[in-house]
Amino acid sequence: MTRRILLINGPNLNLLGRREPHIYGPATLADVEALARDQASSLGVELQTFQSNHEGAIVDRIQEAAGWGPRTRSDAAVDHHGAAPLTKPSAIVINPGALTHTSVAIRDALLAVDIPFVEVHVSNVHAREPFRKQSYLSDKAEAIVCGMGVYGYTAAIEFAARYLKTVEPE
Repeated sequence: MTRRILLINGPNLNLLGRREPHIYGPATLADVEALARDQASSLGVELQTFQSNHEGAIVDRIQEAAGWGPRTRSDAAVDHHGAAPLTKPSAIVINPGALTHTSVAIRDALLAVDIPFVEVHVSNVHAREPFRKQSYLSDKAEAIVCGMGVYGYTAAIEFAARYLKTVEPE
């Protein structure tokens, strides 16, 4: 069985490398995705990526991961950003950005699809403004990675791949 990880990035993460580089560093989202693809390949895992600044689009993509939502695998060959055909991932790595602190909809979508997920943040959200300490996802995540810069994506994908080997033995 092919193991797949869906990497979802939320609002403003398309600005990595430009937005507050003193907090988020110089790496761009394209850099992060390229490194993640290489890493996934070396781990024998397929990686799908998705980024949106819109909560509803993220909810749609999470639902589509389970074959539900406004567009399922049979509806079209490519997703909203021209990526490969949708296939059900074994795990989700998600950086919901600011929606971490506000989105019950993303939480509900993740719980509905019953796909294990890892929450990742580039900055240490616990060392920032008080409102950033609240996450609507953390209590349901298999793991949480924060404060490691973009290396956090590497750690999250490594964890997800290892986790999948324990729950989906070959």
